Amino acid sequence: MELKTEKTTINQNQEVIFEFLEDSKNFEELMPSSIEKFEVVEGGQFNFQLSGMPEIRLKPQSKSKSDQIILTSAAEKFDFDLKISLEGINEHQTQVQLLFSGNFNSMMAMMIKSPINNFIDKLLENLAKKYQG
Repeated sequence: MELKTEKTTINQNQEVIFEFLEDSKNFEELMPSSIEKFEVVEGGQFNFQLSGMPEIRLKPQSKSKSDQIILTSAAEKFDFDLKISLEGINEHQTQVQLLFSGNFNSMMAMMIKSPINNFIDKLLENLAKKYQG
């Protein structure tokens, strides 16, 4: 199952956004209002739980020269990656897109598609709001 957000232009330099996203604790700021739990644990990993959903642990998988961050689920039963792609437009603007890629059976995929879509859209929306104005 693959889901992706629209490419969104954020009014901030690519390096600044990358540095913000490199620090796991900053993801708490981007979480939807339905967040019930957020904690940073060892090695840059973080746990979070949204209302009505199981707790999820994400760990940084790789970073690519300030243009991509990949977070991976630390739980075997939830096999997915969240890729954040950054493309500098100019010194003051960056295009950002989130891509969720997971291996789920068709029943599970059908149940989680909408909540995951809403989740990644909200992460990107909150990142854009952070750098408004």
